[in-house]
Amino acid sequence: MRPIKNIHGDKAPHWVGDGFYVKTLINHLDDNPHFNYIHTDPFLLFDYGKPTIFDPNPNYKTQPHGVGQHPHKGFETVTIAYEGEISHADSVGGQGIIQKGDVQWMTAGRGIMHEEFHSEAFGQRGGVFSMVQLWVNLPSAHKLTDPNYQSIKRADLPLVELIDSSNPNHQTTIGKAAIIAGAWQEITGAANTFTPINLWNIELHTAGATTLKVPNTHNTLLLVQEGELLVNGTSVSAGNLIQFDAPTQHRTDGQTLATDTIELHYPATENGEQAPVKLLLLSGEPIGEPVAGYGPFVMNTQEELRQTFRDYQTGNFVK
Repeated sequence: MRPIKNIHGDKAPHWVGDGFYVKTLINHLDDNPHFNYIHTDPFLLFDYGKPTIFDPNPNYKTQPHGVGQHPHKGFETVTIAYEGEISHADSVGGQGIIQKGDVQWMTAGRGIMHEEFHSEAFGQRGGVFSMVQLWVNLPSAHKLTDPNYQSIKRADLPLVELIDSSNPNHQTTIGKAAIIAGAWQEITGAANTFTPINLWNIELHTAGATTLKVPNTHNTLLLVQEGELLVNGTSVSAGNLIQFDAPTQHRTDGQTLATDTIELHYPATENGEQAPVKLLLLSGEPIGEPVAGYGPFVMNTQEELRQTFRDYQTGNFVK
């Protein structure tokens, strides 16, 4: 089994704009050694927005909840709407609504101006809002790629049934995994990525155990979004992000990748009623390049970072 290195969850939540109430569970700019980017590469930042109730917003037309126009360069943002809806628009003409269960994979590349708000429909009715936003680094060869979107609908995510491994005599399904990126055995995810990445939405609805297999070349993280379970024998509750030990191997040309295992055990309750446990697995092969980041810009050198700021300040950012 891949050993657990740290469990991140003690960060205080904060507002991003006035629409997203999140815990930043990892951040490549954090000087805490537990958050050293080398241990999470290619994942730069992870914001988890726990379920939060918003009242109906009668002023949506003039004061929508969210974040106004802001820049990104040199990386990708992955946004998953678990509850509620997110409306987005940008400087290259992209716009749309991320609905419940949908995924938006935005490649900022050479630069984009972007805004994110609650959708008009959700703003007007209010309700429970929950989301995740992940920042994924781009390798130097693709830092200046053209901006792009992958808008992935919930219905387009391939599903894999999870079989109870604690009772090998019965093929009991205890949950499912939606494959956003990467592959689960022969099932390939919906998203295209610049480097090898797995991103799986996992739900366990019945007591039992199951095993996840991840390449032993990958940095690996697991968010417990809802519920509580045992991960490799350790009890972990909602709102915590598990960071596993560093990869034991590095890819070489022609190498057949081996896998490490992560054991999930969802114990039965005394009354027999099981509330679903929801998880998000992230694993990625480290890029292994220098990172120079500040705010919404992530480059490879300080000079590239300074030039990005000059371009932004002189109006040449997205030209």
